[in-house]
Amino acid sequence: MITIGVYDGVHVGHRALIAEACALGGRLGLPAAVLTFDRHPAQLVTPDKAPCLLTDLEQKVELLHTTGIDAVEVLAFDEDRRRETAEDFVREILVGRMSARAIVVGTDFHFGHARRGNVELLEEMGLELGFEVHGLRLVAGPDGEVVSSTRIRELLAEGDAVAAARLLGRDHEVRGVVIQGDGRARDLGAPTANIELPSEVCLPAEGIYAGWHERPDGEIYAAAISLGRRPTFYGPEGALVLESHLLDFDDSLYGEAAKVRFAKRLRSQHHYDDVEELRQQMAADLDDARAVLAG
Repeated sequence: MITIGVYDGVHVGHRALIAEACALGGRLGLPAAVLTFDRHPAQLVTPDKAPCLLTDLEQKVELLHTTGIDAVEVLAFDEDRRRETAEDFVREILVGRMSARAIVVGTDFHFGHARRGNVELLEEMGLELGFEVHGLRLVAGPDGEVVSSTRIRELLAEGDAVAAARLLGRDHEVRGVVIQGDGRARDLGAPTANIELPSEVCLPAEGIYAGWHERPDGEIYAAAISLGRRPTFYGPEGALVLESHLLDFDDSLYGEAAKVRFAKRLRSQHHYDDVEELRQQMAADLDDARAVLAG
Protein backbone atom coordinates (compact mmCIF):
# COMPACT_ATOMS: atom_id res chain seq x y z
CA MET A 1 0.00 0.00 0.00
CA ILE A 2 1.65 3.22 -1.16
CA THR A 3 0.74 6.88 -1.04
CA ILE A 4 2.81 9.29 -3.13
CA GLY A 5 3.40 13.02 -2.89
CA VAL A 6 5.70 15.90 -2.12
CA TYR A 7 3.97 16.21 1.26
CA ASP A 8 5.46 19.64 1.97
CA GLY A 9 4.33 20.59 5.47
CA VAL A 10 2.65 17.25 6.25
CA HIS A 11 -0.47 19.33 6.95
CA VAL A 12 -3.89 18.11 8.06
CA GLY A 13 -4.90 17.32 4.48
CA HIS A 14 -1.81 15.19 3.99
CA ARG A 15 -2.48 13.43 7.28
CA ALA A 16 -6.05 12.62 6.26
CA LEU A 17 -4.81 11.06 3.03
CA ILE A 18 -2.12 9.07 4.83
CA ALA A 19 -4.66 7.90 7.42
CA GLU A 20 -6.80 6.56 4.58
CA ALA A 21 -3.75 4.78 3.14
CA CYS A 22 -3.04 3.20 6.53
CA ALA A 23 -6.68 2.13 6.92
CA LEU A 24 -6.75 0.64 3.43
CA GLY A 25 -3.47 -1.16 4.08
CA GLY A 26 -4.99 -2.65 7.20
CA ARG A 27 -8.05 -3.87 5.30
CA LEU A 28 -5.86 -5.41 2.61
CA GLY A 29 -3.32 -6.83 5.02
CA LEU A 30 -0.56 -4.71 3.50
CA PRO A 31 2.06 -2.46 5.11
CA ALA A 32 1.50 1.21 4.27
CA ALA A 33 4.34 3.34 2.91
CA VAL A 34 4.79 6.97 1.91
CA LEU A 35 6.82 7.68 -1.20
CA THR A 36 8.10 11.25 -1.25
CA PHE A 37 10.95 13.22 -2.80
CA ASP A 38 14.16 14.75 -1.48
CA ARG A 39 13.17 18.15 -2.84
CA HIS A 40 10.18 19.92 -4.32
CA PRO A 41 10.14 18.97 -8.04
CA ALA A 42 9.66 22.64 -8.96
CA GLN A 43 13.14 23.38 -7.60
CA LEU A 44 14.50 21.49 -10.60
CA VAL A 45 11.72 21.89 -13.17
CA THR A 46 10.95 25.60 -12.71
CA PRO A 47 13.48 26.92 -10.17
CA ASP A 48 12.44 30.55 -10.72
CA LYS A 49 8.89 29.66 -9.66
CA ALA A 50 9.67 27.10 -6.95
CA PRO A 51 7.80 27.81 -3.72
CA CYS A 52 9.51 28.17 -0.38
CA LEU A 53 9.10 25.01 1.67
CA LEU A 54 7.01 24.50 4.80
CA THR A 55 9.44 21.82 6.00
CA ASP A 56 12.99 20.87 5.17
CA LEU A 57 13.60 17.21 4.32
CA GLU A 58 14.64 16.26 7.85
CA GLN A 59 11.50 17.69 9.43
CA LYS A 60 9.25 16.30 6.70
CA VAL A 61 10.50 12.77 7.28
CA GLU A 62 10.16 13.21 11.06
CA LEU A 63 6.55 14.35 10.65
CA LEU A 64 5.70 11.55 8.23
CA HIS A 65 6.89 9.02 10.79
CA THR A 66 4.35 10.41 13.28
CA THR A 67 1.37 9.67 11.01
CA GLY A 68 1.14 5.94 11.73
CA ILE A 69 2.67 4.99 8.37
CA ASP A 70 4.80 1.85 8.34
CA ALA A 71 7.62 3.15 6.14
CA VAL A 72 8.86 6.33 4.48
CA GLU A 73 10.75 6.08 1.18
CA VAL A 74 12.59 9.19 -0.04
CA LEU A 75 13.25 9.28 -3.77
CA ALA A 76 15.92 11.55 -5.25
CA PHE A 77 14.37 14.00 -7.71
CA ASP A 78 17.21 14.57 -10.16
CA GLU A 79 17.52 15.21 -13.90
CA ASP A 80 16.83 11.57 -14.74
CA ARG A 81 13.70 11.65 -12.62
CA ARG A 82 12.62 14.94 -14.19
CA ARG A 83 12.80 13.43 -17.67
CA GLU A 84 11.19 10.13 -16.69
CA THR A 85 7.81 9.43 -18.25
CA ALA A 86 4.83 8.77 -16.02
CA GLU A 87 4.58 5.23 -17.40
CA ASP A 88 8.23 4.46 -16.61
CA PHE A 89 7.79 5.86 -13.10
CA VAL A 90 4.90 3.50 -12.49
CA ARG A 91 6.67 0.44 -13.88
CA GLU A 92 10.15 1.06 -12.46
CA ILE A 93 9.40 2.69 -9.11
CA LEU A 94 5.87 1.87 -8.00
CA VAL A 95 5.78 -1.70 -9.29
CA GLY A 96 9.44 -2.65 -9.77
CA ARG A 97 10.96 -1.13 -6.64
CA MET A 98 8.00 -0.91 -4.26
CA SER A 99 5.82 -3.80 -5.42
CA ALA A 100 2.68 -1.67 -5.23
CA ARG A 101 -0.61 -3.50 -4.84
CA ALA A 102 -2.67 -0.45 -3.91
CA ILE A 103 -2.04 3.30 -4.31
CA VAL A 104 -3.69 6.24 -2.55
CA VAL A 105 -3.24 9.77 -3.94
CA GLY A 106 -5.14 13.05 -4.02
CA THR A 107 -7.47 13.57 -6.98
CA ASP A 108 -5.24 16.44 -8.16
CA PHE A 109 -2.09 14.30 -8.14
CA HIS A 110 0.19 14.66 -11.20
CA PHE A 111 3.56 13.07 -11.87
CA GLY A 112 6.09 12.20 -14.55
CA HIS A 113 7.58 14.30 -17.33
CA ALA A 114 5.40 17.32 -18.17
CA ARG A 115 3.04 16.15 -15.36
CA ARG A 116 1.35 13.74 -17.79
CA GLY A 117 0.61 11.22 -15.06
CA ASN A 118 -2.63 11.50 -13.11
CA VAL A 119 -5.20 9.35 -11.32
CA GLU A 120 -6.71 8.20 -14.62
CA LEU A 121 -3.37 6.95 -15.90
CA LEU A 122 -2.70 5.16 -12.64
CA GLU A 123 -6.07 3.43 -12.91
CA GLU A 124 -5.36 2.32 -16.48
CA MET A 125 -1.95 0.96 -15.58
CA GLY A 126 -3.31 -0.63 -12.42
CA LEU A 127 -5.58 -2.81 -14.53
CA GLU A 128 -2.54 -3.92 -16.55
CA LEU A 129 -0.04 -4.31 -13.72
CA GLY A 130 -2.26 -5.53 -10.91
CA PHE A 131 -2.70 -2.69 -8.43
CA GLU A 132 -5.75 -0.73 -7.35
CA VAL A 133 -5.97 3.06 -7.15
CA HIS A 134 -7.84 5.28 -4.70
CA GLY A 135 -8.09 8.99 -5.51
CA LEU A 136 -9.18 11.12 -2.54
CA ARG A 137 -10.60 14.62 -2.59
CA LEU A 138 -8.68 17.31 -0.75
CA VAL A 139 -9.66 18.00 2.84
CA ALA A 140 -11.49 21.23 3.73
CA GLY A 141 -10.20 23.39 6.56
CA PRO A 142 -12.16 24.91 9.46
CA ASP A 143 -13.60 27.68 7.27
CA GLY A 144 -14.43 25.34 4.40
CA GLU A 145 -11.45 26.22 2.20
CA VAL A 146 -9.26 23.46 0.80
CA VAL A 147 -6.21 22.67 2.91
CA SER A 148 -3.13 23.10 0.74
CA SER A 149 0.52 23.94 1.12
CA THR A 150 -0.07 26.95 -1.13
CA ARG A 151 -2.75 28.36 1.17
CA ILE A 152 -0.54 27.85 4.21
CA ARG A 153 2.28 29.75 2.52
CA GLU A 154 -0.14 32.61 1.84
CA LEU A 155 -1.20 32.73 5.49
CA LEU A 156 2.40 32.79 6.68
CA ALA A 157 3.18 35.60 4.24
CA GLU A 158 0.30 37.53 5.83
CA GLY A 159 1.71 36.87 9.30
CA ASP A 160 -1.32 34.81 10.31
CA ALA A 161 0.53 32.13 12.23
CA VAL A 162 -2.64 31.05 14.05
CA ALA A 163 -4.58 30.26 10.86
CA ALA A 164 -1.51 28.58 9.35
CA ALA A 165 -1.24 26.38 12.43
CA ARG A 166 -4.87 25.27 12.08
CA LEU A 167 -4.14 23.99 8.58
CA LEU A 168 -0.74 22.56 9.46
CA GLY A 169 -1.99 20.87 12.61
CA ARG A 170 0.98 22.44 14.45
CA ASP A 171 2.87 25.70 14.74
CA HIS A 172 5.07 26.56 11.75
CA GLU A 173 8.69 25.71 12.54
CA VAL A 174 12.00 27.08 11.30
CA ARG A 175 15.29 25.35 12.06
CA GLY A 176 18.77 26.78 12.19
CA VAL A 177 21.94 27.20 14.21
CA VAL A 178 22.42 29.93 16.83
CA ILE A 179 25.04 32.35 15.53
CA GLN A 180 26.81 35.41 16.91
CA GLY A 181 24.73 38.60 16.82
CA ASP A 182 25.63 42.22 17.44
CA GLY A 183 24.63 42.16 21.14
CA ARG A 184 22.14 45.02 20.86
CA ALA A 185 19.24 43.01 22.31
CA ARG A 186 21.25 42.21 25.44
CA ASP A 187 22.05 45.91 25.87
CA LEU A 188 18.29 46.56 25.67
CA GLY A 189 17.53 44.07 28.44
CA ALA A 190 16.29 41.16 26.32
CA PRO A 191 19.20 38.98 25.10
CA THR A 192 18.33 36.93 22.04
CA ALA A 193 19.60 33.91 20.18
CA ASN A 194 20.26 34.86 16.56
CA ILE A 195 19.17 31.98 14.35
CA GLU A 196 20.84 31.34 11.01
CA LEU A 197 18.16 31.84 8.39
CA PRO A 198 17.19 28.74 6.39
CA SER A 199 17.75 28.93 2.64
CA GLU A 200 14.58 27.14 1.50
CA VAL A 201 12.04 27.09 4.34
CA CYS A 202 9.26 29.70 4.39
CA LEU A 203 9.54 32.54 6.85
CA PRO A 204 6.40 34.28 8.06
CA ALA A 205 5.83 38.00 7.61
CA GLU A 206 8.26 40.22 9.48
CA GLY A 207 7.19 41.10 12.99
CA ILE A 208 7.25 40.12 16.63
CA TYR A 209 5.79 36.72 17.52
CA ALA A 210 5.00 34.66 20.57
CA GLY A 211 6.35 31.19 20.07
CA TRP A 212 8.56 28.38 21.23
CA HIS A 213 12.27 27.60 21.10
CA GLU A 214 13.42 23.97 21.28
CA ARG A 215 17.01 23.15 22.23
CA PRO A 216 18.92 20.04 21.05
CA ASP A 217 18.16 18.21 24.31
CA GLY A 218 14.44 18.48 23.59
CA GLU A 219 13.76 21.16 26.20
CA ILE A 220 11.17 23.65 24.92
CA TYR A 221 11.04 27.23 26.14
CA ALA A 222 8.41 29.91 25.70
CA ALA A 223 9.90 32.68 23.56
CA ALA A 224 9.39 36.10 22.09
CA ILE A 225 10.59 35.94 18.48
CA SER A 226 11.65 38.83 16.29
CA LEU A 227 11.89 38.47 12.52
CA GLY A 228 12.90 41.71 10.89
CA ARG A 229 15.54 44.20 9.85
CA ARG A 230 15.98 46.09 13.14
CA PRO A 231 14.84 49.38 11.54
CA THR A 232 15.65 51.50 14.61
CA PHE A 233 19.36 50.77 14.12
CA TYR A 234 19.71 49.77 10.47
CA GLY A 235 16.76 51.31 8.66
CA PRO A 236 14.28 49.53 6.37
CA GLU A 237 17.06 48.01 4.23
CA GLY A 238 18.88 46.24 7.05
CA ALA A 239 19.66 42.54 6.84
CA LEU A 240 16.81 40.21 7.77
CA VAL A 241 17.46 38.67 11.19
CA LEU A 242 15.64 35.99 13.18
CA GLU A 243 16.04 36.39 16.93
CA SER A 244 14.57 34.32 19.74
CA HIS A 245 14.39 35.50 23.35
CA LEU A 246 13.79 32.54 25.65
CA LEU A 247 11.59 33.56 28.56
CA ASP A 248 12.96 32.68 32.01
CA PHE A 249 16.29 31.54 30.57
CA ASP A 250 19.76 33.05 30.77
CA ASP A 251 22.58 30.97 29.33
CA SER A 252 24.71 30.75 26.21
CA LEU A 253 23.17 29.13 23.14
CA TYR A 254 25.93 29.82 20.60
CA GLY A 255 26.47 26.98 18.16
CA GLU A 256 23.33 25.10 19.17
CA ALA A 257 20.78 23.79 16.71
CA ALA A 258 17.44 25.49 17.31
CA LYS A 259 13.84 24.80 16.35
CA VAL A 260 11.79 27.99 16.46
CA ARG A 261 7.97 27.77 16.28
CA PHE A 262 5.73 30.73 15.53
CA ALA A 263 2.50 30.64 17.57
CA LYS A 264 1.02 34.15 17.12
CA ARG A 265 2.09 37.45 15.62
CA LEU A 266 2.05 40.21 18.24
CA ARG A 267 2.86 43.22 16.09
CA SER A 268 4.72 44.45 13.04
CA GLN A 269 8.26 45.86 13.05
CA HIS A 270 8.57 49.59 13.82
CA HIS A 271 11.24 52.26 13.75
CA TYR A 272 11.68 54.07 17.07
CA ASP A 273 13.34 57.48 17.27
CA ASP A 274 14.14 56.95 20.93
CA VAL A 275 16.03 53.82 22.07
CA GLU A 276 14.37 54.01 25.46
CA GLU A 277 10.99 53.79 23.73
CA LEU A 278 12.20 50.65 21.98
CA ARG A 279 13.40 49.23 25.30
CA GLN A 280 9.94 49.77 26.82
CA GLN A 281 8.24 48.21 23.80
CA MET A 282 10.48 45.14 23.99
CA ALA A 283 9.59 44.71 27.66
CA ALA A 284 5.90 44.91 26.71
CA ASP A 285 6.48 42.35 23.95
CA LEU A 286 7.88 39.90 26.48
CA ASP A 287 4.81 40.37 28.68
CA ASP A 288 2.50 39.91 25.69
CA ALA A 289 4.31 36.76 24.57
CA ARG A 290 4.15 35.32 28.06
CA ALA A 291 0.40 36.01 28.25
CA VAL A 292 -0.31 34.47 24.83
CA LEU A 293 1.69 31.34 25.52
CA ALA A 294 0.27 30.89 29.01
CA GLY A 295 -3.25 30.87 27.54
